[in-house]
Amino acid sequence: MQRYFAEQSQIKEQQIFLSEEDAHHIGKVMRMASGDLIEVVCPDGKIAECKIENIYSDHVVATILNRREDVRELPIKVAIASSLLKGEKWEWVIQKGTELGASHFLPFSSSRSVVKWDSGKAEKKVERWRKIAKEASEQSERNRIPEVFSPISFKELLEKSQGYTLTVVAYEEKARENEKSLFFSVLEKLNDGDSLLVIFGPEGGFTKEEIKQFEEAGFSLCGLGPRILRAETAPLYALSAISFYFELQR
Repeated sequence: MQRYFAEQSQIKEQQIFLSEEDAHHIGKVMRMASGDLIEVVCPDGKIAECKIENIYSDHVVATILNRREDVRELPIKVAIASSLLKGEKWEWVIQKGTELGASHFLPFSSSRSVVKWDSGKAEKKVERWRKIAKEASEQSERNRIPEVFSPISFKELLEKSQGYTLTVVAYEEKARENEKSLFFSVLEKLNDGDSLLVIFGPEGGFTKEEIKQFEEAGFSLCGLGPRILRAETAPLYALSAISFYFELQR
């Protein structure tokens, strides 16, 4: 059953009024009609099974038939912080990272970032990223849409990291040193409801000065297996490992 998300303002007693964007998807893409069933995720994360009453050009009216609990989220909150990536690589990370359970996406600028942030196009860029996260959340039947932040500086990243239970930096030199246990040991320290910030560098990696600042801030520098992963691959590897540890291994 196709899944959509609704804000509290869109819910009126036993009816849900979906947005113009959702109306286009329901009527034009999915070719649904009045009487068809859909699932709508409410702000509390509960799922409302609904029957479509009317499809208009700018909204859809659906009646709630029943509500249920349907937990599809990782037991810990995992934020992916990545240096700005070239082309569509960051969009790929957002889409696939959403499918794999990330709770936040935090792009930042570092010394070796190839991509330079164009503040003039910022609003449209971030809007597109958030749309990608929303669509991926619907496709993967999640209970939450990950938050996608606007890019911040390296200094701001260090400051923001203080709000997480634990912080990890994926560092290719640790992989070259054949370090294998640190990432696992970090996961062992986390309990349900905790938060983890995992940081990934640009295509050229972090500078020695940046690594020094991470170490001084108390971050764990970890390898992600014996192979050197691309900047867009490493976040997906980490999320897959986290899912296995917290969801499949239990």
